[in-house]
Amino acid sequence: MVFITLCLRSQRHKWLVWLISVAMLGFTADVVRAQASLSDATVLKLERFDEGLWLTTQLKFELPAVVEDALQKGIPIFFILEADLLRERWYWSSKKISSVQKHIRLAYQPLTRRWRVNVASGEITEFALGLSLNQNFDSLYEALTSVRRVTRWKIADTADIDPGAKHLVEFRFRLDMTQLPRPLQIGTLGQSDWSISLSATQPINGDLGK
Repeated sequence: MVFITLCLRSQRHKWLVWLISVAMLGFTADVVRAQASLSDATVLKLERFDEGLWLTTQLKFELPAVVEDALQKGIPIFFILEADLLRERWYWSSKKISSVQKHIRLAYQPLTRRWRVNVASGEITEFALGLSLNQNFDSLYEALTSVRRVTRWKIADTADIDPGAKHLVEFRFRLDMTQLPRPLQIGTLGQSDWSISLSATQPINGDLGK
């Protein structure tokens, strides 16, 4: 018991030292932009099943070294997926018909040396972890493969689609900086190597079939 307590304290100390270092260097660090776009490499697959519109896609991104370093030190990283169904209007801007979100938490467990991915429709807090879908993996590669794969995600009801109108699906994926520890948020302010942002827009027809 004493040994475990000392290990936890040591891990916490290393974690705090790392946070302080990032905060001090954050405003002067020379960074490289790490943004990508889904539109030039990935296609959204849209299908209608069981009275719903479903989205499937494969996200293409790599974790910047600084983000992977944070994970290795036991700091969880959060991602947000957003999908909007828009109805085109010739006389005005497109009208948003429906909007959904999916939240993903990626974390490393130092004591078990395993990776955990939590998925929920709302914000994932420490108190809400038990309510989210979770999977454990032996490697970061396996965990990221799960994060990158979006399979049959219901983004709208079929009733939302007007057969006589044109529709668009706007999809976005990003790293959620607001859920990082406060010192780390300050230290990474303005650093583009913490920016993981992907997006795609795809038209659909009102008579989208199964």
